[in-house]
Amino acid sequence: MNSSLRMKLAPLALVGVAATWGLAFVLMKDSLTQQPVNDFLASRFIVATLAMLAMRPTIIKYFTKDLLLRGAGAGFFLGMGYIFQTYGLSHTTAAITGFVTGLYVVFTPLIAAALLKKRIPAKAWGAVFLATIGLAFLSLEGFAISFGAVLVLVSAIFFAAHIVSLGEWSAGRDVYAMTIVQLAMCGILTTIGAIPDGIMLPPNSKVWWVVIFTAICGTAIAFVIQTWAQSVMSPTTVAVLLTTETVWAAFFAVAVGGENLTLRIIIGGILVLFAMYQIIILDSKESA
Repeated sequence: MNSSLRMKLAPLALVGVAATWGLAFVLMKDSLTQQPVNDFLASRFIVATLAMLAMRPTIIKYFTKDLLLRGAGAGFFLGMGYIFQTYGLSHTTAAITGFVTGLYVVFTPLIAAALLKKRIPAKAWGAVFLATIGLAFLSLEGFAISFGAVLVLVSAIFFAAHIVSLGEWSAGRDVYAMTIVQLAMCGILTTIGAIPDGIMLPPNSKVWWVVIFTAICGTAIAFVIQTWAQSVMSPTTVAVLLTTETVWAAFFAVAVGGENLTLRIIIGGILVLFAMYQIIILDSKESA
């Protein structure tokens, strides 16, 4: 596949990932009332890892020391993001959790600029600002700083670090192998997080089906796509595109979950989609 075609397919693929995560968020709501969050996440990541190994058992030959170290590093950031987000969610509302988590769109260019000395164009910062305002419209009906919000803010920093690290480490390495190592690390971390209260498997077939869907579609396939896309796109572009997860979550909540479509949701969705359009246009001009 030539570089021009990869650049055209990568944004569409990432929006597809965001849509899958948005649907998964709606499907998971009921399951998370039946199984503790860390236990659900551990089930999800372990099933995803085992499924990927079962589909390509010979992939282990690509597990070089370099790939294992970098994949585990990226997986550490991702796993810690989920753990802090989970504990934060238990101390604040889902709406505030959704908004504060989405602030990785701000932290991603900040980390890239501070640690990697990346120059972030002014128009990219504009897209980040629009996406942040859009997230606020989609997620917030009120906001108060709480211990839970601080924990979720830490998770947003870890998620941003994951995006930046993938941008640096995914190029030139086997995408499939890199994804397996990341997910295995997430499985280890979330299992450790579940141990204090005792590990609980999915309690019934309905929860198992949600685990399988999120493991295969929302985890294995999604992170293979993200890892591949980040080998050809900037971390800031990836962060803005992935904020459309909130738009898709709102869409599926209305279409599938029976929630009401409000003016606030419409305005927020338009702002995030416009930010996505701006960053794609900017990225295409820079790669031309």
